Amino acid sequence: MKKISLYSYIFYSLSNTGNYFLNSIITFFVMDLQSRTYVESIPSVEADFMQKVYIWMMLALTLTGYVAYSTAQSELLLGIIFSSSFVFFGIILVELALVFWISSGIQRMSSNMAIGLFLLYSALNGLTLSVLLIAYTGASVASTFFITAGMFGVMSMYGYTTKQDLSSWGNLLFMALIGLILASIVNIFLQSSGLYWIISYTGVLVFVGLTAYDTQKIKQLAAQVIAESEEGRKVAILGALRLYLDFINMFIFMLRILGNRR
Repeated sequence: MKKISLYSYIFYSLSNTGNYFLNSIITFFVMDLQSRTYVESIPSVEADFMQKVYIWMMLALTLTGYVAYSTAQSELLLGIIFSSSFVFFGIILVELALVFWISSGIQRMSSNMAIGLFLLYSALNGLTLSVLLIAYTGASVASTFFITAGMFGVMSMYGYTTKQDLSSWGNLLFMALIGLILASIVNIFLQSSGLYWIISYTGVLVFVGLTAYDTQKIKQLAAQVIAESEEGRKVAILGALRLYLDFINMFIFMLRILGNRR
């Protein structure tokens, strides 16, 4: 356990960077879905579709949390994952491949396959994010989770209810996301405390904005699909994955600011 603790910050930083990249992949590959002509939707249809999106997102978060907690409690699993960088990086690469597969191939796969891949990704993400439970106290992780949940809920509600078109936020947020990726990679080597805090606060702002932006875009997709159809279920999974990544990354950045190190 002592060896894992010494390298926990390094693994945590790399996992963090991997999550940024996953979200940027999602943003890129769903642009073709978002660029379709928007059709005014029936509020009840929108609500039904968004309900399914949130249910899948919460299910994935629950699975990630369960796997992360179980892994952190198992000396055997921790030893397997964190004693070798090959294993840890292998899991990260599998996660990247899964998100790439879901995002680029969603229209060619069945909804059941999309669900299976999404849940598999959520479980693997729990393995890598278990490092948070090693690096931070349980109390600070729990309190930060609830604060993040509140912020996410407020911004997602704003994105769902606002009459303002948030499309103009897209390019700015995507460029900021790329900047965070590059800055995080650089800071792995520099270990600059100043840059660390700049990245942390900027990251919170970026994913707060992405939560509202993505929610509005997902809501617009409800006008183009039937919630109970095969296409509707697949789009709901894709939307759930986007919001899941928004929440996970917002939580990680908030934990960097509010978390108490062990």
